[in-house]
Amino acid sequence: MGAPVGEQEIQFTVRRSARARRVRVNVHAHEGVEVVLPARAPERAAGAAVSELRPWIERRLQEARRARASVAARAGTLPYLGESLELVAEAGRTRVHRDGARLLIPAGDARPALERFYRRAARAEMAPRLDRATALAGTRYSGLDIRAQRTRWASCSSSGRMSFNWRLMLAPESILDYVVWHEVCHLEVADHSPRFWALVERRWPRWREDRDWLRRNGATLVL
Repeated sequence: MGAPVGEQEIQFTVRRSARARRVRVNVHAHEGVEVVLPARAPERAAGAAVSELRPWIERRLQEARRARASVAARAGTLPYLGESLELVAEAGRTRVHRDGARLLIPAGDARPALERFYRRAARAEMAPRLDRATALAGTRYSGLDIRAQRTRWASCSSSGRMSFNWRLMLAPESILDYVVWHEVCHLEVADHSPRFWALVERRWPRWREDRDWLRRNGATLVL
């Protein structure tokens, strides 16, 4: 669908959600503009929301173009905790293997195998970081999941179960550590109140720098 905005038409998709309580507009770096409508909202509400949010949408679309250009510029390589690894395709290979500064990958579409590799690596990197952070904080977590959340980098359940997005492995190492400490602090303070951020400040003083990096570059953390 499209909504006329000035001289240009912004294309968007519409998704109905039984859980949505209001109209919500999402701008995804690689999927474009999505309008989420409550189940009973009229279809015209989507176009109205896009028109109303035009300046914000245009800024986000510009950021998305920059993110896609950044991803395209690294052709033949992938980031791994701040390193740049060369992709080397091998016929007959089904599993990704790291060989120093190279990633040996299957020929053809290697993305499924690469995601499995990064998921395994994420668990191996997250677990000791969580263990160390909770030991220092004097807290405990109940379990660890590696997921592919669309809108979150991590979460901490009320029972203390931790979930982390495997795409954090594409970020610099300090970003991974920041997100770990962010979630460990949620074991003590569940919300994002001033008390929570004061705790983050004590545990990870450079949190603002890492949070801002993730906001600016999160859309580039894709295969």
